[in-house]
Amino acid sequence: MAPTKNKALNNTTAQANRCSWCGSDPLYQQYHDNEWGVPVYDDITLFEFLTLEGAQAGLSWITILRKRENYRKAFDQFKPEKIARYSEAKMAKLKLNEGIVRNELKIRSTVSNAQSYLKLCNEKGSLSSYLWGFVDGTPIQNRWRSIDNVPVSTPISDTLSRDLKRRGFKFVGPTIVYAYMQAIGMVNDHTVNCYRHKDCAG
Repeated sequence: MAPTKNKALNNTTAQANRCSWCGSDPLYQQYHDNEWGVPVYDDITLFEFLTLEGAQAGLSWITILRKRENYRKAFDQFKPEKIARYSEAKMAKLKLNEGIVRNELKIRSTVSNAQSYLKLCNEKGSLSSYLWGFVDGTPIQNRWRSIDNVPVSTPISDTLSRDLKRRGFKFVGPTIVYAYMQAIGMVNDHTVNCYRHKDCAG
């Protein structure tokens, strides 16, 4: 899944300066170079990231990235209209799927989040217009010198978290929501020494 208007350099670029958090894992680097911080407006992709960020709770992001394709297969390519209709039998089957995080609360939250998504879209038109309204449609541009300076939550993520919870969404605490905002490009938190900072700022 490559977001549109991606300005990432090819991974063959020699010794690109990256944010320190992605380390040397090729999958992590690919995600950093091609997706993290790139604005996303497609509702299915936005729902996918919301699901994956919730699945990450208590785990590492690389663990979720390694299970990502399994999640797509298990959850009908993250189509909320289908997920919202999952039966008890379907959820019980998912709990046996070793390719995903077999946490019952997280599985059930994906289904209830799909139901909340449909209600939200009925009111707001789309998940995209709802989310981007919290930043007036424009990504927040930060200039952190070190990963140590990057916050785990902000007043905006706190507000968004509260509103999502009010609408029935689960696994959307302020920290998870801020990580979500970073992932979908609502905020550019690439450090200034990272080659992607300028690209995402553009």
